[in-house]
Amino acid sequence: MGGDVARETSITLLGRVQRDPADQATWDEFVRRYGPCIQRWCRHWNLQEADAEEVTQNVLLKLVQKMREFRYDPSRSFRAWLKTLTHHAWQDFLASHRRPGAGSGDSAMFRLLQEVVAHENLAERLEEEYDRELVEAAMNCVRLRVEDNTWEAFRLMTFDQLSGADAGARLGMQPSAVFMARSRVQAMIREEVRRLEGPEDGPEEQPCATVPPNNP
Repeated sequence: MGGDVARETSITLLGRVQRDPADQATWDEFVRRYGPCIQRWCRHWNLQEADAEEVTQNVLLKLVQKMREFRYDPSRSFRAWLKTLTHHAWQDFLASHRRPGAGSGDSAMFRLLQEVVAHENLAERLEEEYDRELVEAAMNCVRLRVEDNTWEAFRLMTFDQLSGADAGARLGMQPSAVFMARSRVQAMIREEVRRLEGPEDGPEEQPCATVPPNNP
């Protein structure tokens, strides 16, 4: 399947990378999204800046390489696939670092990173980033399906943390209507997340469901 089709039929970034790892635009977006996640993990384990950059770039490359080898199995959950992917990518990185000529590095630091808890923590960080991406994709889908005032009521109360009365005054809505609008958008986002994950919790997401917008 070509990159254009992949971008059309897969909503989340990991889904697009899994479908077409060679697509440069997807790779660039993957680095922008998941690179900082791995860097934060490196800082958590007290890596120096140079080591953190090396680990981040290598783990990203290993992840994409493993996506070519470990195709997603719909009989398993996507998160199980992501953990397997992370495990093999990290083992490859450790093996490459141990090869002669790969650089001396800080042996104590790399011994620490070989601990199971460090690897599991990396997998958790990547899964958390995927969850954030999934929620953002769901929000983008829902945004297209509701009236502007409905979305603004949700946004003002959820992100700007305005009270129902203040949000209502800004939007020319009754506070009760603002609360109802926020609740409806929240429910739609939860449903969209479930739909994007799919029955197997996998990366085969379909484009946003097209539902005519309703007034709040």
